[in-house]
Amino acid sequence: MDKVDIRSFTYEKLCGLMADMGEKRYRADQVFEWLHKRKETSFDNMTNLPKKLRDEICAAYDIYTVSPVKILSSGLDGTRKYLHMLKDGNVIETVLLRYDYGNSVCISSQVGCRMGCRFCASTIDGLERNLTAGEMAGQIYSVEADINERVGHVVVMGSGEPLDNYDSFTDFIDIITDGRGAGIGGRNITVSTCGIAPNIRRLADRGYAITLALSLHAADDDLRRQIMPIANSYSLKEVTDACRYYFDTTGRRITLEYSLIEGVNDRMEDISGLIRIAKELGGHVNLIPVNPIDERDYRSTGAKAVSAIKNKLEKNRINVTIRREMGRDIQGACGQLRRGFIRENVSGETDA
Repeated sequence: MDKVDIRSFTYEKLCGLMADMGEKRYRADQVFEWLHKRKETSFDNMTNLPKKLRDEICAAYDIYTVSPVKILSSGLDGTRKYLHMLKDGNVIETVLLRYDYGNSVCISSQVGCRMGCRFCASTIDGLERNLTAGEMAGQIYSVEADINERVGHVVVMGSGEPLDNYDSFTDFIDIITDGRGAGIGGRNITVSTCGIAPNIRRLADRGYAITLALSLHAADDDLRRQIMPIANSYSLKEVTDACRYYFDTTGRRITLEYSLIEGVNDRMEDISGLIRIAKELGGHVNLIPVNPIDERDYRSTGAKAVSAIKNKLEKNRINVTIRREMGRDIQGACGQLRRGFIRENVSGETDA
């Protein structure tokens, strides 16, 4: 992958590239449309470009492909999980979630993850590399090609920490919301972060209309440090102050994600802390019964206890939902499918 991924160029960057190549600005419109509206992956097929220009672009740039090598379909709810192969042989996961309001795709932002959250399979092998903006967009385009339907909602909650790949992530947002291409509305995009406070503030200053979801998972610093190593770098106060800045700057309500782990963070004192933070931020709480993974002995909080926690939050006038469990029969937790593929193809192990 010596050549730069041209699908990662925002429209403005493409305009600059065309100017540098001595071309008119409308050539940038044509290339952008080929890449992000027609989702073309071959320069040869961009037939309204002069062959000389196509050859010049091809000599210096590439289109990093995202190709499905395995697709699992849930018999429970129609969820589809994709194992995508990248141009360099790395694999990532993407998930299609079908809702009454339309198709939503959960994309990865990195190959692996270095955040180290104890309940997440994505981080077990660490970070391999960042994805390009084009590879993030390519996951959406691959799913659309598979189902022959439009994707109208995107959640950046797959493998990786988006704000640890800040520049590529923000280029992706600029690309995917551009009306000259996919034109997905910012209000239909959610990004999840474990709490890189400085980049939350940087993101706020860009003025996007996207929803910020904070992976909270613990309401005090000591417990958060035990299950989320990022808490060693940024305290809860630093993170919640940054979230408050995001809300004040963008007007977009914060979502607080809280994975419920039996006996770890589901005690009443834990929930009292969650209530305090939710009230401070005016945020929506999304309770997530943790999805068990083979490498950890964490268990999900029982349904009765989850319901009691939801009721306690609602009595405190906090808007709360319980995340619908989707795709559990197809290795729904982030990182499970990828790890199984790596075990089978690299070490020769199988899940049998």
